[in-house]
Amino acid sequence: MAEALATQDTPEKEQSPRVAQTLPDPSGYRLLVALPEPDEKTAGGILKANTTLKQEEVGSITGFVLKIGPDAFQDPSRFPSGPYCKVGDWIMFRSYSGTRFTVAGKEFRLINDDTVEAVVEDPRGILKV
Repeated sequence: MAEALATQDTPEKEQSPRVAQTLPDPSGYRLLVALPEPDEKTAGGILKANTTLKQEEVGSITGFVLKIGPDAFQDPSRFPSGPYCKVGDWIMFRSYSGTRFTVAGKEFRLINDDTVEAVVEDPRGILKV
């Protein structure tokens, strides 16, 4: 799965069955999001330190929507125009938001539906400032 996120392919297609079965089903109004792998080199080709890579992953503001809970985006008073995103979308959300956890060494998050701030076509190059 890590390789799939590194190349920005659809993670679900590449997940091993064991990892996919280990991932939780979000309850209520939460979304399960996979974080992209940070680039290992700077734009100038310099290798980044492991601490820098970890900071970029943990502070990520983009993610891939893997699953959506049964109550997410269902309240018409909060979401009058409908859902903010769907499974398979790359989204932007607040840095460090949600419940962070790892499966097979890869970080995932459970975030609230109202944490989604934008849908993005391509998350590469979008970094927290």
